[in-house]
Amino acid sequence: MENTNTRVDRLEREMDYLETQNPAPPCVEVDDKLVEQQVTKVKEKNKRKYEKLTDCRDMISSIKAMKILKRLGGPKGTWTKDVVAENQKVYVFNGTGQTTLYEFSTGRELAASPGLSRAKHINLPFPWGGTGHTVYDGHAYYVKEGNEFQVIKFDLQNETVVDSAVFPAEDQVPVYGLSPETYIDLSADEEGLWAIYATKENEKNICLAKMDPKTLDIEQMWDTPCPRENAEAAFIICGTVYVVYNTKLPSRSRVQCVYDVSDMVTNEDAPLVYFPKRYGSHSSLKYNPREKQIYAWDDGYQILYKLNMKKKLEV
Repeated sequence: MENTNTRVDRLEREMDYLETQNPAPPCVEVDDKLVEQQVTKVKEKNKRKYEKLTDCRDMISSIKAMKILKRLGGPKGTWTKDVVAENQKVYVFNGTGQTTLYEFSTGRELAASPGLSRAKHINLPFPWGGTGHTVYDGHAYYVKEGNEFQVIKFDLQNETVVDSAVFPAEDQVPVYGLSPETYIDLSADEEGLWAIYATKENEKNICLAKMDPKTLDIEQMWDTPCPRENAEAAFIICGTVYVVYNTKLPSRSRVQCVYDVSDMVTNEDAPLVYFPKRYGSHSSLKYNPREKQIYAWDDGYQILYKLNMKKKLEV
């Protein structure tokens, strides 16, 4: 049965990818049925207890320091490092619907670069939508612009698409109330690849999914208690999602809701973490587990937040 499900998942991804290469009149009924089957299958998996892949128990204690690296690009975007690779490369997704990914050899090169002139320009085959992108194990993961919410896996070395899959959630809505361009926020931590999203079925709160980075299959999904209203961004550390809130007239951002898939952290356990006052609001927050830092984009500024950490279940 498992092999059959794997073949169905692969067939679905191949169909989605072929449609982008050679558009044909879509068979909407078949596509809807495939998505419904995928959602039903994932819901069955949700009944299982989450099995951690690592022994990571880190959680935030406080923000230790803030460093403004540069002001580069538009008011919204994403910058990040590969959380697995040993190199120091930095990647910049400027804007909310572009096709050019900028690669810098180091953060210092980015800081010293006049604009984007020193970056390697990587042309993506499809424009991205929103700011929910990540880089993991030599691949860029992003959501293709449009209403189909197709996740693209792009090999950064060969500069080719190696896989794609329609995200199996129906009637999606923007995941953060203050960031209407982003419907799915892809994130990576010590445990692997995650997707933060929201649907009309659970419209008030944010949802979370664990993804297989090799196949893009959804392994599990959770409904979190974290509201979408006034949320601006989120990040994940050791399987715990931290949702950051602000106000429509930007003030001090703060972590006001957490959800841990292993039930080791509750909102009562987590400290109320305030970010230093800055320029506007965050359009993206990407955690790097090797550096214990958050890469933030705030009104065109590229900011680093150094974190103080403690262990889960530590009093």
